[in-house]
Amino acid sequence: MSFEAALAKVLPREALLTETEAKRPYECDALSAYCAMPRVVCLPKTAEQVAAVLAICREHNVPIVPRGAGTGLSGGALPLAEGCVLSLARLNRILDIDPHNRVAVVEPGVRNLAISEAAAAHGLYYAPDPSSQLACSIGGNVAENSGGVHCLKYGLTVHNVLGLKVLLATGESLVLGGKLLDTQGLDLLAVLNGSEGLLGLVMEVTVKLLPRPPVAQVLLVAFASVEAAADAVAAVIEAGITPAGLEMMDRLATRCAEEFAHAGYPLDCDAVLLCELDGSVAEVLEQRAQVEALFWRQGAISVRSSQDEAERIRIWKGRKSAFPAMGRIAPDYYCIDGTIPRRELARVLTRIRELSSQYGLPIANVFHAGDGNLHPLIAYDANDDEQLRTAELVGNKILELCVAVGGTVTGEHGVGVEKLDAMCGQFAAGELAAFHRLKAAFDPQGLLNPGRAVPSLARCAEFGAMHVHGGRLPHPELERF
Repeated sequence: MSFEAALAKVLPREALLTETEAKRPYECDALSAYCAMPRVVCLPKTAEQVAAVLAICREHNVPIVPRGAGTGLSGGALPLAEGCVLSLARLNRILDIDPHNRVAVVEPGVRNLAISEAAAAHGLYYAPDPSSQLACSIGGNVAENSGGVHCLKYGLTVHNVLGLKVLLATGESLVLGGKLLDTQGLDLLAVLNGSEGLLGLVMEVTVKLLPRPPVAQVLLVAFASVEAAADAVAAVIEAGITPAGLEMMDRLATRCAEEFAHAGYPLDCDAVLLCELDGSVAEVLEQRAQVEALFWRQGAISVRSSQDEAERIRIWKGRKSAFPAMGRIAPDYYCIDGTIPRRELARVLTRIRELSSQYGLPIANVFHAGDGNLHPLIAYDANDDEQLRTAELVGNKILELCVAVGGTVTGEHGVGVEKLDAMCGQFAAGELAAFHRLKAAFDPQGLLNPGRAVPSLARCAEFGAMHVHGGRLPHPELERF
């Protein structure tokens, strides 16, 4: 029996896509510069259907690209021409909201924001809030270890996931953690968070819920230069203050976001900081006085506090709209996701500005300043191959800079196919070999998302002698596990 015929026996007709036009929405994730047409797309609705698809892929030795909501920004869900895209988006039930233990148990296709909406009746919420939280799924958040604008105080996905149920490529099921604060044995939860679909399929997630803070207030602070804003970020952290969020946008990002979202941002400055404080009324009042005084000392040209919840939401809407707002200046953007020590912010931002001038592509900087997670948005036109090549070149130079100052090539978007070369520059052969041994322990056939997240040793040996363009390799056979 053929591979497609076997799938047709275990999936409803509408859950198996084989026609080109039906598969086209799945040819890329949000990193739309890289596209490929998969052999098939499977859309199971139950765990049993997922297990059946996995068994058929294993029998026919067909590689699997797991997919969530498709909001990823590193090409981690880029299909393989000979492979199966296995979407978990239809497994979208909230299985349990447990206010007593402050946890929720959900399927992988549940949207990030839907968890907080379901928990709101109990005065609880789920803290990680990527800018795509309206659409992104919790399974994808686990795969990429997503963060968000409030990750400085409340952590990334790994800090908020208590348990996972995972289906391995071998057909075995793992249950890791649960509703308890700690479990015995090796910390495989941490291994699975950020594993980008290489180790297993996330079938169920137990997340931590937090009480809604009584008060939350955001300060909108303008600076005459990005260097002054970067220094202010460092000063806040050095003062021992941990805001709920501490975000930064440069002039170009601020202008685009304001024109798009009408959030009330000042436009007569080179940089804007968003500093949110939350907690009790007394705590917020005390910290607000501290940070306001600190910002003025650091050269702020204006400081404004949200006066009510509606204004606070409007200010954050501008920040969370910054990515789509880039469409006002170019058809496409290439989003970089390096992370650097906070003390290097001013130096790195200055160099990014120089790269923008040198290569003639606008770069808007919008990022999680509190933890040094940069998101330079390189504006370009994907219809122009030369502009795409230039955008990739500039992106790689920014990632090389991040590593050079003691940082890393990704903070929350993952490596996918986009940053494979950059990984060669960050990790030595021994470290990469250890990553591959871990992959083999979970997935001995190498069926899950092959060629993603961790480059082969052969690739890194050739690093510098070849260039990856459009997510494609001169020697693709090197990348199959």
